[in-house]
Amino acid sequence: MSRFFKTPFTLSTVAAIALVTFIVGVLVARLFVPTSTSANANAPAAGKRVDVIVKATDSQFWQAMLAGAQAAGKDWGVKVGLFGATSEANVSDQVGLVENSLSRNVDGIVLAASSSQALNSVIDRARSQGIKVITVDTKVTTASDGFIGTDNTKAGSQAADRLGGLLKQKGVTSGKILIESSVAGVQTIVDRDSGFQTELSARFPGLKIIAHRYNNNDTPTALSQVNDAISANPDLVGIYADNNVSADGVAQSIQENKVQNRIVAVGFDSDPQEISAVKSGTLQGIVVQNPYFFGYQGVVAAAMSAQGRFAPPSLDPGAVLVDLSNMNTAAVQKLLNPPTTKGGA
Repeated sequence: MSRFFKTPFTLSTVAAIALVTFIVGVLVARLFVPTSTSANANAPAAGKRVDVIVKATDSQFWQAMLAGAQAAGKDWGVKVGLFGATSEANVSDQVGLVENSLSRNVDGIVLAASSSQALNSVIDRARSQGIKVITVDTKVTTASDGFIGTDNTKAGSQAADRLGGLLKQKGVTSGKILIESSVAGVQTIVDRDSGFQTELSARFPGLKIIAHRYNNNDTPTALSQVNDAISANPDLVGIYADNNVSADGVAQSIQENKVQNRIVAVGFDSDPQEISAVKSGTLQGIVVQNPYFFGYQGVVAAAMSAQGRFAPPSLDPGAVLVDLSNMNTAAVQKLLNPPTTKGGA
């Protein structure tokens, strides 16, 4: 734990990490330690079946979440199935995966929903069958048995503070800003972008958002959209990308157009391309979440609920702004280079 306190995080980030660590310890103790001598036979989670379903398996973010879930299964004897849709935009594929879990009558489902509303019906059906559903990353508009995810409004404001602050340091107090976004209508992204816009407007009123582009979570599309924006707006001074796929396209466009000195770009999440872009200065920061925690604690919470024990209604592991000043610290390296797996039953 001491390594966390040696990193250049804010005090609030350090406190959040400490709080989450404490909560995890309490939850694991409640889940796996018998409450009485007579409960010994029923206390272990061994044998519980939990399916983990992510938005897609082609991204390091979701692969890290699956790896966390896999580790929890191994640590605590939970039978974990790991699944993901073909793409984040393929909601029907994800619905089919949940229906498959229902047909096998698993004990719990950990779900990173591709839509805040489109999976409500299948979630309701799961819970009516007695299957516990823990949602992660994206909140849904129906009831679940718990939620684990970042406060995306706050995380979006972190990105705005970074982008606006860097422009101010350069003496740039007015200019155009582009938001390069993944998928429209997903509450996680809506909150993230809202937090960015609100903070930017409040703290840096001279910076104006001139476009909000959606790339359907496709890097080549993001690249094309950013190329067009750079070409059409010589006074474009900043770009905010709200996930790693979008940020990869932003970084590639900035490099190809050789506008690193003109445009400040901040991204979200992390993958090898983003990390390389931060090292080169193409991206001046990335807001990094902890998807490994989502997966690990999601399995713990689902197994806890399946045992009839209390699972917290909400857990937020926080997000960290990563740049050249802290990216090589031990704690940040763990976030940037988590174990990954593409899943499978």
